[in-house]
Amino acid sequence: MTDTAPRTDDHRTEAPVETVTFTVNGVEVTAPKGQLVIEAAADAGTYIPHFCYHPRMRPVGMCRMCIVEIDTGRGPTLQPSCMIPVADAMVVDTRSPVTTKAQDGVLEFLLINHPLDCPVCDKGGECPLQDQTYAYGPGESRFVEEKRHFEKPIPISDLVLLDRERCILCDRCTRFADEVAGDTLIHFQDRGGQTQVNTFPGHPFASYFSGNTVQICPVGALTASPYRFKARPWDVAKDESTCTTCAVGCRTTVEVSRNRVLRMSGIDVDPVNWGWLCDKGRFGFEAVGDGRLTGPLLRRDEASELAPAPWSEALKVAGDALRWSRKTKPDGIAVLGGARLTNESAYAWAKLAKGVLGTDNVDAQLGDGLPPELVFGLPRATIDDVCAEGGTVLMLAPDLKEELPVLYLRLRDAVVHHGVTVVELSPQATTTTPLAAASLRHRPGEAGLVARALVGLDGGADPLDGDVTAARALLERADHLTIVLGRASLADGPSPIADAMAAVLETYPAAHVLTALRRGNVHGALDMGLSPGVLPGHVTLDEGRQWFTEAWGQVPEARGMDATGILNAAAAGAIDVLVLLGADPVADFPDHDLARRALEATAMVIAVDTHRNDSVELATVVLAAAGPHEVVGTTTNIEGRVSTVAGVVTPPGTARADWQLAAELAYRVGADLGLESEAGTWAEIERVAPSYAGITAELLASPAGRDGVLMPLTPELAAALDGSRVTIASRRSDMDPEAAQAALRAAAASTDEERQREQLAAKAEQSAEEAREVAEQLAAEGEAGAAGEGTATAHRPALLAFRPGAPTELPAVDAYGYRLVATRTLYDRGTRNRHSPSLAGLARTSQLRLNPIDADTLGVVAGARLRVSSPRGAVEVELALDPGLPRGSAGLHVNHGGGDPADLIDVTSPVTTVKVETLR
Repeated sequence: MTDTAPRTDDHRTEAPVETVTFTVNGVEVTAPKGQLVIEAAADAGTYIPHFCYHPRMRPVGMCRMCIVEIDTGRGPTLQPSCMIPVADAMVVDTRSPVTTKAQDGVLEFLLINHPLDCPVCDKGGECPLQDQTYAYGPGESRFVEEKRHFEKPIPISDLVLLDRERCILCDRCTRFADEVAGDTLIHFQDRGGQTQVNTFPGHPFASYFSGNTVQICPVGALTASPYRFKARPWDVAKDESTCTTCAVGCRTTVEVSRNRVLRMSGIDVDPVNWGWLCDKGRFGFEAVGDGRLTGPLLRRDEASELAPAPWSEALKVAGDALRWSRKTKPDGIAVLGGARLTNESAYAWAKLAKGVLGTDNVDAQLGDGLPPELVFGLPRATIDDVCAEGGTVLMLAPDLKEELPVLYLRLRDAVVHHGVTVVELSPQATTTTPLAAASLRHRPGEAGLVARALVGLDGGADPLDGDVTAARALLERADHLTIVLGRASLADGPSPIADAMAAVLETYPAAHVLTALRRGNVHGALDMGLSPGVLPGHVTLDEGRQWFTEAWGQVPEARGMDATGILNAAAAGAIDVLVLLGADPVADFPDHDLARRALEATAMVIAVDTHRNDSVELATVVLAAAGPHEVVGTTTNIEGRVSTVAGVVTPPGTARADWQLAAELAYRVGADLGLESEAGTWAEIERVAPSYAGITAELLASPAGRDGVLMPLTPELAAALDGSRVTIASRRSDMDPEAAQAALRAAAASTDEERQREQLAAKAEQSAEEAREVAEQLAAEGEAGAAGEGTATAHRPALLAFRPGAPTELPAVDAYGYRLVATRTLYDRGTRNRHSPSLAGLARTSQLRLNPIDADTLGVVAGARLRVSSPRGAVEVELALDPGLPRGSAGLHVNHGGGDPADLIDVTSPVTTVKVETLR
C-alpha cells in the first residue's frame, strides 16, 4: 500500500494520471501510461515469471524469463515484458504455446551449469529458480555435460558469502550496488561461460547494505553468513514488525525457530524503506539472544559486587528508594533513556515519573539530540516529502549514511532519479556531499551564522568553503523546500542548530522539517513525555497541566532538567535516585568524565537494561528487561509514523517488559498506573495524548494501517492510505460523530475477504458509538466551561510550537587550537554491535582526521601518533588526512576504540576546542 494523499499543508497538487487500455489473456485492463507490461499484468492479477526484474531498479531484460507474446498491431511476437511499456489496444498473452515453449527453453538453459545444491542450499524452499522450474520448466534437461565448478563459498565481505556456480547472471546484486546503494563493489567479471559476479582483490563488498543483495538474489548465489545452514523456510515462524535499530522505522519480517530470531528481511513499504535494510538492522538481531541479563542484580553494599537477587528483593530496594525520594525530594529523582522502549513502555515510565513520582527530570536523549521544541514544534515533513519529484532539500543534519542509512538510500534515489536538489550545510564533507548541488562548510558551532548568510539575512558569516551565492539561488528557486534537521557534530551543542533553523524559517516559513535523530524509538519516547517540559502528545507541561492532572492525578510543578543538567546535578550530589532506561551514559554520553562522575556520586542508580554495560556496572539495582522482538507494541519513526512491533520470542530467564517494571515500581511506591496490558496502555495513549488521538489499535491493525499511520490525525487530514480518502476522525469536540463509521466502512470495502469486511464493519459501529459519546461529552464540557458552571473539566491542550530564542554566544576562535567535530558511524562499540557476533568486528579504530594543510603545518604525515587534549582530558590516536574537513577543525568518531572524543568534550560549552601535539 502507498501513502499518496497530499497533506493539508502541502501546496503541491498531483497531476491527473493518463491511462491506456489493453488486453491480458483475453481480459481488458486499464493501466497508467508508461507502466511496464510486467507491472500492469501483476496489477491485473496475472503473474509473469521473472528473475532479473525488480520493481525498485531499472529493467535490463537480461534473464528473458519474462518473455510473453505481445501484439501491438503488427502480429504477436515474443518480447520481454519487463522492457515494454503498455500501449492502447496492445494484446498480451502469457499462456500461449509459444510463450510456454520459450519459458521452458530459458529455464533449460539457466540450469545447464546450475549445480544440484537444492538439498543444502539456503535458498531451498524459497528459491524463485526452484519454484519457476517446477511451474514453468520442461521437467527434464537435454544437457548432460559436466557443469562448471568454482571454489565455494568465498567470503566477499564479513557478512556475505558467494557461490559463483549458482549465479544466473541476473544483474540484481550489481544493479543494487550501483543504482541503489552507490557502492560499486561487486561486478561482472570474465566472459562467455566463465562470466561470474565477484569483487576485485583488496576491495571486499564492504557496503552498509550488502544484506539486501542476499534478499533479492533469486537463487542461492549470495547467502548471509549469520543465517547459512541455520534453518529452512518451513522451520521458521514469520511475523511482520518494525526495525528499531535506528529511527527510520523500516518494516521487516522477523523469522523465528526454537525461540530464537534467525533472520530479518525487509518489507517493501512504499512510504518508508522500499524493502531495503541496512546491515546493522538486518543482522543486529543476534544481540537479542547473546549475553543477556536474565534476572535482577543487586549491590547489597558499596564494597560488594553486583550479584543475582530475587525479583522481590530487587524491586523492594528500588521501590523503597523511589518512595523515600518521592516523599522528601521529588526533584531528586531523574530518569535517563527510553529510546529503546516501545511507545507503550515509554508512556508507562513517563506516567510513573511525572504522574506518580512528580519529577520532570526525564530525558530519552543522551546529549546528542534536539530540544523538544525543535522536534515537535515545526511543520513536519515525511520521507516522501523530502524525496518528492523536483523538490529542494536543505541538509542541516549528520551523515545520513552513518546514522539513518535507509533514509540515505531514499534521498540518493530522489537525487539521482527524480531531480531533487540538495543544499548541504555541514562542518565536514559527508556521504551526502557528492549528491549535493551546493555544499557549504561552516566552522563548528557556526551553523546559525552561515545559515543566516545562506538565506540572505544580516549578521551572518561566510562559509569556510562553498559558494554561498549559488546555494542561496538554489533555495530561492525552490517550489517545495524541506529541511533535514539534526546534530552534525556532538561536540556542538543543540543551540547552533536552533539558530540555523530560526534563520531559515524567517525567510522560508512554509518549509517542512524531517528531524534526523538516530536512536531507535527516540521520537516515540519524546512523544510519550520522556523529555523535560513536555507531556505525552506534543504538549508543554504548562499547556497540558489541567488535562493531564485529570488523567494522571498530578504533574510536576516546574520544567525539569535535560540529560546534561541531570548528570551535572548528579555529579554535584543533587540527585538521589537515577533511573537508566536502556541507557549507557558512561559510554554513550558525549562527555564521559561528567557521566562517570555523575553515576559514582549518585547513591541509588537503578538500571533497567537488556545487557551489562559500563553504566550497569555502576548501578545499585539492575532490572532485567525484555528486548526487541520480545514485546508487542508500537513505535514512532522520524516522520511521526506509528507502526507495530511484534513479540515473537520470549525474554530470557525472568526478564520483564519495561512497562511491567514501571507498573510494579509504581505499586511499590503506593500508586497504581492502571496499566494492565500493551493493548490497554495504547488505548490510554490514544485517549489522553493529543497528537495520537484517533490512532486506535483497530486502525493500526486494519489494511489502511499496514504501512503505519502518520500522526497527528485531524478531522481535516484523512488517514488516506492506499490512495483512498478515508477519514479517521480524531476525538475532538468539532468532529463529525459519523466520520469514524464511514471511515472504517470504507476501509472494510477495500478488502477482498468477507471476514475482514465483517470485522471492520463491527469495529466501525463500535467506533462510531464511542466517537458520538466522546463528542457529546466534549461538547457538554465546552458549554460548561463557557458558562463558568459545572466541574473544572480540562480541554484537550494545544500542541507545542517552536519559538526562536536568543542567538548562541560562541567563544573566540583559538588560533592555536582546533575546533572538534565529533561524529558517529554505523558500526561502533554500542551494545547492539558488541553483542552481535557478525557485527562486533566491524567497528573502526579511532583516528584523528585533519585537513592535509593543517597536517603540513604540524609537520606530520598520515599514520603519525598524535596527542589530542582539552580541559576535559586527552587521547592518543593515529592521524588520517581528510580533505573534506575544513582547516582549523579536528575530527574524531564517537564510541570507537583507540580514542573517543567524548573524553574531550565539555557539554556545557557550545563548541569544544582541542590542542593537537606530536608525540616524541
